[in-house]
Amino acid sequence: MGNSAGPGAVQPHPGEPHFGGFASRLNWLRAGVLGADDGIVSIAGIVTGVAGATMARGPILTAGIAGLFAGAISMALGEYVSVSSQRDTERALLDKERAELAEAPGQELAELTALYQAKGLSAQTARTVAEELTRHDAFAAHVEVELGIDPGALTNPWQAATASAAAFTIGALLPLVAVLAPPTSWRVPVTFVAVLVALAVTGEVSARLGGTSRRAAVARVVIGGALGMLVTYGIGHLVHSAGI
Repeated sequence: MGNSAGPGAVQPHPGEPHFGGFASRLNWLRAGVLGADDGIVSIAGIVTGVAGATMARGPILTAGIAGLFAGAISMALGEYVSVSSQRDTERALLDKERAELAEAPGQELAELTALYQAKGLSAQTARTVAEELTRHDAFAAHVEVELGIDPGALTNPWQAATASAAAFTIGALLPLVAVLAPPTSWRVPVTFVAVLVALAVTGEVSARLGGTSRRAAVARVVIGGALGMLVTYGIGHLVHSAGI
């Protein structure tokens, strides 16, 4: 009922994504998790470092806010430059493929056939597939197999920059709030606990997205974050003790 597929048709597995944009969305989500993780670790290191030297609210708040804005801007600029370069490269490759199809369509058909043969198709089947796809949309067929690029889904540097800055900011707010909200004597312990819990969550999410070991992913980020905070707190304490 309601299924137009024939009795011999292969049905997709329930819950399994079967759409072209899934991989790019997965990459965006993973980048967001990593950006938030970077914000947590960076600002936690800054505020615990300052807390090692002084528990005064003003210096901690100033350093935390400055680090938040500097980190968010840095993340956005870095992502914008990186993705812009990637987009320029993709566009150049697409322009080159258009020119090759216009100048030597026969040679391009032979190249597409060879690529399908390399994937395991017989010579006759590969030729048939290449010819049918070429008749349907030669450009799309070639860029998909040769370049692995979807012309309709090129990377967007502005979107990447915005997402990166937003993820960093969200992650950075947690240690900033954690270090300022509790009473003075509890600021560092509460920050340590809050940051380690948040890192454990981001490690869990990144492992789920990548299909990797959750225990290993959580251990990496939690141990790394703990070491980072201990080092910066120790440095701040040493600097204060030295009277600098």
